[in-house]
Amino acid sequence: MSNALKDYLDFCQNRAEKALDARLPGENILPQKLHRAMRYSVLDGGKRMRPMLTYCTGKTLGIAPEALDGPACAVEFIHVYSLIHDDLPAMDDDDLRRGKATCHVAFDEATAILTGDALQALAFEILANDPSITATAEGRLKMITALTKAGGSQGMVGGQAIDLESVGTSLTLPELENMHIHKTGALIRASVNMATLAKADIDSTVAKKLDNYAKCIGLSFQVKDDILDEESDTATLGKTQGKDQDNNKPTYPALLGLAGAKQKAQELHEQALVNLSIFGSEADLLRALSLYIIQRDH
Repeated sequence: MSNALKDYLDFCQNRAEKALDARLPGENILPQKLHRAMRYSVLDGGKRMRPMLTYCTGKTLGIAPEALDGPACAVEFIHVYSLIHDDLPAMDDDDLRRGKATCHVAFDEATAILTGDALQALAFEILANDPSITATAEGRLKMITALTKAGGSQGMVGGQAIDLESVGTSLTLPELENMHIHKTGALIRASVNMATLAKADIDSTVAKKLDNYAKCIGLSFQVKDDILDEESDTATLGKTQGKDQDNNKPTYPALLGLAGAKQKAQELHEQALVNLSIFGSEADLLRALSLYIIQRDH
């Protein structure tokens, strides 16, 4: 990772952590247990990849980071809610996430369900009302619509449903890609779209190229996750290694082999770069972020 990317990603992580902290209810506000669980699940963990994408896209478009704090937090809240529910016994039944006990283990199952519900609602409250967002009312509505679709039955939740239905079955490569375009890719695309929607006068071609870039890295992110699930270890990942394989879930290495999956990730990275060819150096962080996604170790 280049020093420039590392410095900016550190900046994004620190900024996102403070913004998330500021927008979460305090632990002393009733109901206290629920608010403790929300803060436990959101803070002090995770790569903050989705907020990073929002900030990096904003930097490419010349948007100040303070105008993107709200949208970045909204996407991250939806992401964390999805992780909480994904880890529940009725879903993937996992007890480790981001290097610590999952929400239902640290608290209880009912609290974990409510925590996810509350974070989902908070995301849309932020897009509707957060004073840091400088977009017009029409822009806010477009952000709400984009995140709603990304998180719903035609996006993340739909992908999760396909994932559960696919356990123990054999998927073709197009079927596997379709699942992950929804399950993982939808929120990653939304992270980029939050920034493009914050720019009222954005050229439609620019917005389309950035969306295509986001689609490519959304898939490469999942391919790399599948690779890490086989190659890494629990301590490095911060979640249970080998869980997908143990659950007999379809993955890219299972379908393409480990070498084939690595080649697929590289091809998606190269496609992402092609979509950034309309930009100059202002998109260097997005280029570096795409490479980081396929080279990361957790």
